[in-house]
Amino acid sequence: MGIPKVYLAGGFHSGWQDKVINECPGFEYYDPRTHRLALPEHYKVWDLSHVKQSDIIFAVMDRDNPSGYGMALEIGYAKGLDKTVIVVDEKSGSNEEFRKYFAIVKETADAYFQSLDEGITFLKSFGADSTSSGGQVT
Repeated sequence: MGIPKVYLAGGFHSGWQDKVINECPGFEYYDPRTHRLALPEHYKVWDLSHVKQSDIIFAVMDRDNPSGYGMALEIGYAKGLDKTVIVVDEKSGSNEEFRKYFAIVKETADAYFQSLDEGITFLKSFGADSTSSGGQVT
């Protein structure tokens, strides 16, 4: 199959992408932080093109992400393309209203976790040098 391609969906400010990339070598990453496009009509094209090229969408809803709208679009598009979607949701545990509306995203995921470390452990199971899966699949 080759090296799995992973699209990193989620907020840009907490640096979670660096942790994923550093702890999960052996993947090719598409990181939207790198495109430096400011206009939605431009970055939408880049983002969705790279979702289409990916094998796995690794989406993180961290506590400080104000909305997750872009991530929800990327997840929906990925599911329409039959991609594997891993969602880490660190926000719903402390925000009841958000949890209520984010539930549809949770139900769309192939695997759902409440911590980044759990999601990383599961992502490692898709790597070429993995020996076991370590997460809860929903």
